[in-house]
Amino acid sequence: MLEIFSALVPEAEAKARLYALLHDAPEYVMGDIISPFKAAMGGNYKDVENRLLGAIYLHFALNAAAPAAIQKQIKRADKEAAYHEAVHLAGFQVEEARKFFGEPSLAAFDLERFDELIRPWPTREAHDRLVDAVDMLATAIHSQS
Repeated sequence: MLEIFSALVPEAEAKARLYALLHDAPEYVMGDIISPFKAAMGGNYKDVENRLLGAIYLHFALNAAAPAAIQKQIKRADKEAAYHEAVHLAGFQVEEARKFFGEPSLAAFDLERFDELIRPWPTREAHDRLVDAVDMLATAIHSQS
């Protein structure tokens, strides 16, 4: 996701990239539930997810909510990522994925590198990549201050 966000918003500062990196963090606690199912569940599921995300952002010295412009950019990158996950991991046909997620901005992303990024990683590798990315962005944020 961070790579797709960075490709779509190359001018984004480190803080915006950290918001993008962490935006799915509640899924670690609550599980990855697709948006249509979240809506069908009703109740306060989305509220709990958003409160958890706010706490995660605060833990990483960010505001509890990303600025609206950054949220919009994250949503765009998330749809792009969902399209690629649907086609390359979940077996969607291209036309079916376009129906659900829209036309991808393939020109904005390095497709050579995409194959390496889309494959599932072993747990340790995913952990190490996340820690490295957070450390890199935190250092960049600190140096911008």
